[in-house]
Amino acid sequence: MCGIVGAVSQRNIVPILIQGLQRLEYRGYDSCGVAVHQGGELRRARSTSRVAELNEMVAVDGVEGLVGIAHTRWATHGVPAVHNAHPHFSHGTGHEAKSAKAGRIALVHNGIIENHDELRADLKARGYAFTSQTDTEVIAHLVDSLYDGDLFDAVERAIAHLKGAYAIAVFCRDEPLRVIGAREGSPLVLGVGVGENFLASDAMALAGVTDQIVYLEEGDVVDLQQGKYWITAKGEDGAARSRVERPVKTVHAHSGAAELGPYRHYMQKEIFEQPRAIGDTLEGIEGITPELFGDGAAEVFANVDKVLILACGTSSYSGMTAKYWLESIAKIPAQVEIASEYRYRDSVPDPRTLIVTITQSGETADTLAALKHARSLGMTNTLTVCNVSTSAMVRECKLAYITRAGAEIGVASTKAFTTQLAGLFLLTLTLAKTRGHLSAEQEADHLKAMRHLPVALQAVLALEPQVIAWAEDFASKENALFLGRGLHYPIALEGALKLKEISYIHAEAYPAGELKHGPLALVTSAMPVVTVAPNDALLEKLKSNMQEVRARGGQLYVFADGDTRIESDSGVHVIRMPEHYGALSPILHVVPLQLLAYHTACARGTDVDKPRNLAKSVTVE
Repeated sequence: MCGIVGAVSQRNIVPILIQGLQRLEYRGYDSCGVAVHQGGELRRARSTSRVAELNEMVAVDGVEGLVGIAHTRWATHGVPAVHNAHPHFSHGTGHEAKSAKAGRIALVHNGIIENHDELRADLKARGYAFTSQTDTEVIAHLVDSLYDGDLFDAVERAIAHLKGAYAIAVFCRDEPLRVIGAREGSPLVLGVGVGENFLASDAMALAGVTDQIVYLEEGDVVDLQQGKYWITAKGEDGAARSRVERPVKTVHAHSGAAELGPYRHYMQKEIFEQPRAIGDTLEGIEGITPELFGDGAAEVFANVDKVLILACGTSSYSGMTAKYWLESIAKIPAQVEIASEYRYRDSVPDPRTLIVTITQSGETADTLAALKHARSLGMTNTLTVCNVSTSAMVRECKLAYITRAGAEIGVASTKAFTTQLAGLFLLTLTLAKTRGHLSAEQEADHLKAMRHLPVALQAVLALEPQVIAWAEDFASKENALFLGRGLHYPIALEGALKLKEISYIHAEAYPAGELKHGPLALVTSAMPVVTVAPNDALLEKLKSNMQEVRARGGQLYVFADGDTRIESDSGVHVIRMPEHYGALSPILHVVPLQLLAYHTACARGTDVDKPRNLAKSVTVE
């Protein structure tokens, strides 16, 4: 979940490193730092503030160099503090440690080293002093302990001792024009320039610097120098490492530095970009065909009779929504598993299962690991719904539907969620058609409704002033309940998650029918109860659940379709949705919940785009 940038160049690379960090800050912002080779020594600057403050520090201190690494951190081992911030140095042991002005090895790391305690104990016994609580400093000392004049050799030998997931970038005081990178379980890309080469967690960090990108594979180690690079791969079954060639791809990455325009935060901007994002995601679709999901999709879909969805967080709620669609429209059994749980339990595999992963970044560690676990059980029919066409998840799956949400900078997902739903609805229609459950008339009706979504979303966004009034009430609360039924229960879950993530109000979501089985005990006049109330088959049941809240003095906040005949009254606050949208209603109903969370967070003065303790791309378990 941290961000890495590294460079070897013939020019001062500090501005490039800082710019890259600014683009990767969504991956972690507990601390940040940069290290360079300058004046024959290693120099660094580290901060527990944001990258903008780090930029001021390096300018004041005159930090510059032709070789360097930089990092923005999401804390795992050790509290957010300067001594735990990357880059970490190793100063050697004994006399060398005392005489070294600023260390010999500089290293940054994304991931988790599972055997760090064992390695730390061994290194301490050999005289290494630790100044941080991180597992990263263990790697720096380990590389130093193995260094004998060839940094590439030292890194290759060091990673053989590591257990866990990592992407690292490291350079050495004694080899001033060389940076070594390595990855296992965490993303790392090589950027190829003219007389210079780069490393980064994401190609986006290098936008405007180079568009020639090499996606390093599991176990790769790369040696970057000014005019050349080479890569070695781990051998099969204990064989020696060998030199390999990886394809260079032209990648026009989004910089992520879009202007805010009239918006206060990126999250607000991204909420209002949803009509465009949905339109782009559905662009060019004239009919429902398996080829929407890639070559060979027809054969795959013809040979599956159930669906297993693997996802985390917001993406898991889009999967839960899709389960309702898949079973009611495509008539295919569907199961949704939290990716971080799936791989650690005994399950019953079926080779005729379509494995569907859902991920915004395509680099979510838990989801990638769950996918690999499913494949190891013999379930090789794999498909991903993903927002990043160049991601690891897209490369790992047979089939893919690439959503076109565009770069999503706010940590709390909005437009990525609604475009995932659009992609999953297309998958539902495709499986329904493959299985003979979608008539030509039904196909035409569904496509017409999907094409109307951007207009319908614009009408929902026009409700923002009414939502702002509600947010002023919510700002003083510390707890909230969200209720939904059937297809809209996952939308209630997503609404509660958004409120938790950015306003820090404790929020829970329940199927409304479960209210009397426990949560009703929490309802008082101080507990707002948000209710998603579309005009569907469960409406009358939902109205009964709402009465249960009113009878206990609870305050109801209802997002209701226009024809539900739910009226505002004492203790009942109603915002009317512009139109009922049938099966696609979840895509519309989630938007006012996003706005409610956003404006409540604004009223409470929280850091909306970078909420505490969270990061955008979850690349560690």
